[in-house]
Amino acid sequence: MRRRIVMSMLAGVTLLASALLGTGAPAASAADVPAEFGTDWHDPVTAAPPVSVPKGAKSCQVTLAEARFRDFTPYRGTYAPPRGCGGRWSEVVLRLDGKVKGRQYDRLGYLHVGGVEVLRTSTPEPSPDGIEWHVEKDVTRYSDTFRGTQDVEMLIGNVVDDTYTGVIDVKATLTFYAGRPRATVPDRVLTLDGGTTLTTPRNSERIVAEVYATGSGGGCEEFWYLTVADPASYSCKADRGPYREVQITVDGRPAGIAAPFPNVWTGGWSNPFLWYVVPAPRAFDVKPIEYDLTPFAGLLDDGRPHRVEVSVAGVPEGQAGWSAPVNVLVWQDAHRARVTGAVTVARASAPVNSSVYTPGPGEYRVDTGAGHRLTVSGYVDTSHGRVTTTVSRTLANTSAHRWTDGETTDALDAVWTDDQSVTVRAGGAPRTTRTRRTYTMGGAITIGADGRLRTGLTLGDRAAVTSPLGGRSWLDDTYRGDATYTLNVPRDQRHAVGTSSERFRLYGSGGCYDRLLTTEQGVLTADRDGC
Repeated sequence: MRRRIVMSMLAGVTLLASALLGTGAPAASAADVPAEFGTDWHDPVTAAPPVSVPKGAKSCQVTLAEARFRDFTPYRGTYAPPRGCGGRWSEVVLRLDGKVKGRQYDRLGYLHVGGVEVLRTSTPEPSPDGIEWHVEKDVTRYSDTFRGTQDVEMLIGNVVDDTYTGVIDVKATLTFYAGRPRATVPDRVLTLDGGTTLTTPRNSERIVAEVYATGSGGGCEEFWYLTVADPASYSCKADRGPYREVQITVDGRPAGIAAPFPNVWTGGWSNPFLWYVVPAPRAFDVKPIEYDLTPFAGLLDDGRPHRVEVSVAGVPEGQAGWSAPVNVLVWQDAHRARVTGAVTVARASAPVNSSVYTPGPGEYRVDTGAGHRLTVSGYVDTSHGRVTTTVSRTLANTSAHRWTDGETTDALDAVWTDDQSVTVRAGGAPRTTRTRRTYTMGGAITIGADGRLRTGLTLGDRAAVTSPLGGRSWLDDTYRGDATYTLNVPRDQRHAVGTSSERFRLYGSGGCYDRLLTTEQGVLTADRDGC
């Protein structure tokens, strides 16, 4: 029986409170590795750590959804809070169990509770014999939503016919652990009325927006990092090239900017054999972009509805392909019914976006350099004095995209950086938390004269956080894959071969986590802990 591994989902970059230890899976010997992919392979696994839960705490479980997705009909149900675990929880863990067999594309999905997006995910592509996978996510931050009865909606849009036979069978549960939360959780979790209108409690002293931004839908925005502008002769076009930036505004004023993560789904880069066992970073866990809107708390606390809008700069006008649902997390002043304040600084640099095309002969190239900077500051007068928050964010992107006639070679080397500092001054010396995010993508697709397609790809998801309270932590999730198969032949004639690996490292003041997975022809060949 294939080993089933829990998919871990880290909500952003957090400091380790204790050492996180991976669980090794039995790896195959060289004699167990077939010469090529067969009709079955190891269930999907990831090197990310499992969610750490409190030991010995009483727990209660609630089923959120249980559905078999064949089309684009959402599952709808009702959630009721658990009995026997109180109304305050030390942790709440979402678990998704899925299975699918036959033939099917990768599909995108979401799970909403009371309109709040608690999970955005994608699915693995199945083997003919069938696969199972599991996803875990710490959703304690949504505790406010879970305290009352709520509508539940879940959808993994799918198409089932004579060719694509895979029905996606999933079950989603919540496990509640009784006790006091280990971290400060939001007092309220809000959504935008009508998609753009926000009304916050009048005593809100900290406000954070989450945006689950994904370029998808099967068009060129799924591969936005490869798009080129005229006059380049390439199949995916965009007016100003590949630079994308996810922006949020409050009443039309710039409030936040961010680099989108370059998600790769399990059919990505023209080669599903890369992803059958080890998915790309975040593929099953689409983490939200976080925007600290606290500088705007004084404005938002006036009791009136305000317009909060998200847009993606760089998308050609009128072109669809991005989804960007928003949750708003609010912390309230427990000792004051109304908090006042104002925005004092909103300063943005002029966006830079240079995309230079170099035509052939033989090889074509686009070199891109882009970036943007935004600083916002504001204060609130709270029961514990005036608190001033300043948020600065600096984005940069460089990429080199090369391709040949007919796109028989298509290569990209790209780096995105997203640097943020949040400085809070509350009476004494200011305290600054700095976060540096770096995303990398380097690879090439080549098609030989014999019809063999080969993809080699390296992906990086890295972050470093420096905090005045927790010191320094850093995360490095690196995927490498190389796979080859024959195009335009029946599945059993593809003669596919491939290797992949993922190393996930997370270090902080509380300890270390380091796990490496390797695969060959769909067989897990190594599972090692490095701490």
